[in-house]
Amino acid sequence: RDSQQAETERLSRWEKWKRTSSKSLKKALSEVKGLSSYLVLWRRDIRSIEGKFGTGIQSYFSFLRFLVLLNFIIFILMFSFVVLPTIISTFGLFNSTIAYIPPKNIDIICTIYKPSGNKGLVYFYTYLKDLLSGTGFLEVTSLFYGYYSIDAVWISIMRYNLPLAYLLATFAYLALSFLWIIKRSVEGFKHNLVHDADPFQSYCNKVFAGWDFCITDPNAARLKHCSLQYELQMDLQEEKLKQKIAERRTEEKLRIYSLRIFINIIVIAILSGCFYSIYRVTVFSQENSNVSIRNETRTDLVNLLVQYLPSMVITLANFIAPLIFAFLIKFEEYTPAFEIKLTLLRCVFVRLANIGVLLFSLWSQISDCGSDKCKPCGYNYKLYPCWESDVGQEMYKLMIFDFIVILAVALFVDFPRKLLVTHCSWKLVQWFGEKEFAISDSVLEIIYGQTICFIGTFFSPLLPAIATIKYFIIFYVKKIVLIHTRKPAARPVRASSSNFFFLVVLLIGLLLAFVPVGFSIARIPSSKACGPFRNFNTSWEVIPDTILQFPTGLQQFLFGISSEAFAVPFFVILCIIMFYVIALARAHKRVVEQLREQLV
Repeated sequence: RDSQQAETERLSRWEKWKRTSSKSLKKALSEVKGLSSYLVLWRRDIRSIEGKFGTGIQSYFSFLRFLVLLNFIIFILMFSFVVLPTIISTFGLFNSTIAYIPPKNIDIICTIYKPSGNKGLVYFYTYLKDLLSGTGFLEVTSLFYGYYSIDAVWISIMRYNLPLAYLLATFAYLALSFLWIIKRSVEGFKHNLVHDADPFQSYCNKVFAGWDFCITDPNAARLKHCSLQYELQMDLQEEKLKQKIAERRTEEKLRIYSLRIFINIIVIAILSGCFYSIYRVTVFSQENSNVSIRNETRTDLVNLLVQYLPSMVITLANFIAPLIFAFLIKFEEYTPAFEIKLTLLRCVFVRLANIGVLLFSLWSQISDCGSDKCKPCGYNYKLYPCWESDVGQEMYKLMIFDFIVILAVALFVDFPRKLLVTHCSWKLVQWFGEKEFAISDSVLEIIYGQTICFIGTFFSPLLPAIATIKYFIIFYVKKIVLIHTRKPAARPVRASSSNFFFLVVLLIGLLLAFVPVGFSIARIPSSKACGPFRNFNTSWEVIPDTILQFPTGLQQFLFGISSEAFAVPFFVILCIIMFYVIALARAHKRVVEQLREQLV
């Protein structure tokens, strides 16, 4: 202490003030951080769930909170740069005006777009149908792409380029989502690496460090005891199965491999059947829903069912296919851990691929150029005068139907089942028992919805707002379902590995979204009758058109960056850096293996 006082006395007034200010700032930041933790969304609810059911189930609800925040930020981004300028210019706020550029070298037939807005006396059920399908009064609102048919906004003397803002906002939300998911995935991967160990270390971790000290509820503690016992049994069973695999004869190996090939053929056949059904139903729905708008003899209910056919078939495929996969994998004789991973992989593929098939079906209809249907406009303008809004409506219907299914399962399946198990003593009912809260299935459910949001935001800028509200309600629905109707899964889920798995699947969904959004922007001709890109051949053309307005030096620099002369050396440098990082990772892996040997 004396030496510290002597050192302080030797300091100048400026250095003393700097040291005092630094300490005060650190203290203030620490207090602000402590206070801000109380503002975290659902902080108390998630801690309560963690205390009653453990960290595995808590990780699902934390992931749900992450999606709510992600969608809210995407909504703020799209609203600030796309929706708000349009609203300001439409109502003439802040002395703003709208600039329209007349179409050049475009056939007049391509600019005809008559939205199916409601006219005259409208019944309540018509509004309800429009709310569910995105047609009628919703089609002409700011929810869909077709509403933003503005070339520029003048606010006082400032010109706001809405087409450029729309495209850059799209790139921004995709980049933001990608970077945020990667950041969280890396953190999860680090935790996952720590937990991945050989069987001996895994056994030691379970015995000496397996207890979850967040648990405070006696029932949850009993469940944790059972789950630890189950984990040890699974480890022993897996080691026994590995020993059995090592002792297999050639005839037995041939039998198992033949059976696996046969089962995989069945799986491919099921997937092909799902994809073909979705394709045929989408084509039928698109052709008949467009006809039904002009056909007044059909009832509104029939029209709604025709429009919702693709959503129904996709949901049915998402429900039936995983059940068949879970049944078939029992005959493939894999280890329990690999069995779970392969089943989840197949379920992820069927859910995300179904969306891809739906979009492919839509684009095959949009680009159907038989009998010169596309000759004047470059796309099927008779069936799809504003095809971006039509794609937005499909994404909107998928989002709404997915939400309705989640609520319906909770109300009409989970609660009646709980009442039957509690109050009915029949053996058959008791054999069914309470349904387990399957974390993986619940996560795939919300990742499917989030992938729809990633794809649909370009075609429906306010879709993230709907997704935010949807996941906000789902949080409370799932919480009530967990506490009152379901029991935790018998197979335990570790929080670190589950968080990493959730984010990896979400990243796959985002990468899938890049393909249709990028294809729509760069390849498919934009609608000439609606939207901000109606004066461009494709949405991407707004970028080179804007660059041509820059000074000559800046133009040359930007075009130079996008040329092959820059791209090839840049790619070579990236490859060298990548090989260096891979070599470094291998060296670190060797060090880790040596440290593990020393620990043993």
